[in-house]
Amino acid sequence: MQSKVALHTIGCKLNFSETSTIGNQFLKKGFQVVEFNEKADVYVFNTCSVTENAEKECRQLVRRALRQNPEAFIIVTGCYAQLRPEEISQIEGVDAILGSNEKFKLFSLLEDFNKKDLTCIYVSPTQQLNEFGAAHSTDADSRTRAFFKIQDGCDYKCSFCTIPLARGSSRSMNTIELISEFNKLISSGYKEVILTGVNVGDYGKAYSTNLFNVLKKMIEVPGEFRIRISSIEPNLLSDEIIELTAESEKLCNHFHIPLQSGSTNILKAMQRRYTVSDYSKLIYKIKNRIPDACIGVDVIVGFPGETEEEFLKTYKFLNELPISYLHVFTYSERPDTKAITFNGSVDIQIRKRRNNMLRILSEKKRQAFYTEMIGKNLEVLFESENDNGNMKGFTSNYVRVSHTYDENYVNQFSDITISEVRENICIGKLKGTKKSIELIAC
Repeated sequence: MQSKVALHTIGCKLNFSETSTIGNQFLKKGFQVVEFNEKADVYVFNTCSVTENAEKECRQLVRRALRQNPEAFIIVTGCYAQLRPEEISQIEGVDAILGSNEKFKLFSLLEDFNKKDLTCIYVSPTQQLNEFGAAHSTDADSRTRAFFKIQDGCDYKCSFCTIPLARGSSRSMNTIELISEFNKLISSGYKEVILTGVNVGDYGKAYSTNLFNVLKKMIEVPGEFRIRISSIEPNLLSDEIIELTAESEKLCNHFHIPLQSGSTNILKAMQRRYTVSDYSKLIYKIKNRIPDACIGVDVIVGFPGETEEEFLKTYKFLNELPISYLHVFTYSERPDTKAITFNGSVDIQIRKRRNNMLRILSEKKRQAFYTEMIGKNLEVLFESENDNGNMKGFTSNYVRVSHTYDENYVNQFSDITISEVRENICIGKLKGTKKSIELIAC
């Protein structure tokens, strides 16, 4: 009987790309990959360490897997595994723990997938995390979108972040290999490639190159496709990249740019590499050059020392910026970070209230951004999933589209015109048709 493996990802798009690569290794070994809620012989959890919730989720998922199959072999890998292997080893039923260097070597490290009395721990010290493990995750059914890992690790020292400890120093895929793998994705029919990494904007230092140079090479690859940058630090989003995006239809008019706080004092305590003024100038520079650009923002609430006055500075700053949506995170005390020693801890209930305020602001920003799209022509890339008779997709500037299912439009770039907005839903029609489409919140 064919052995089954279920894989589950906790965390960012980078983790998803790596989980997909681990899944492909199992496929090559003759395993059947099944959904997590199905009974499997092996369960693999690729974890995150950014928040305490991610770690709690890992523990809960292990218990769920063992309820489905008490004899299943449980593997925990990823950032949480790298940072807290001994802690994970105390979770009943975990059989193997693989660190950041080891996650792609499980078939060489593990003799078999039979449960034993002891938990196997394979975790390299942080200072040895210098390997680059190539990875990408894809939608094999429609070949619409691929998440392509081009960078790993981080040299920044943000006071709240565990990622440099979990993933090591910044390193990148060499450019020759990158272009080769990118060519394969495009030749396979993928129409959108999302560049992922811990700090994508830091790409290429070891090769005396940078993200701008590799983007120029990528858009020269023949084919019908577009490239989306998953996230980029404000100090690394150069004028050259903005200009190249404005000039090339192959680069998405969408930037996700972490801010974290609109307070000068809090940014300094976070040890971020820019000022509030720097950030504001960057946003207006983008909007002046690419008026329809979608700009997403990461922000953290409840950082130590964030008084109500400091929080309201962040709220006011974001409210006045021409941004499109927010990803709001509640500060979580992480072991081995500088911030955990800071005074001025913010009450949990206050953190939750501030989070909710910014989430409401995000919806208002999204509504305003959609309203600006009325009367404009956009290009959408539809996906294959049939969701109760509807298909969905994204525009270059990250507006999500829903339309009555028509396989003729799957994995094709289609022109649309936006006509109106109804409660976070934009209505429009495909060029050359009378059918209406609905654009829904990202």
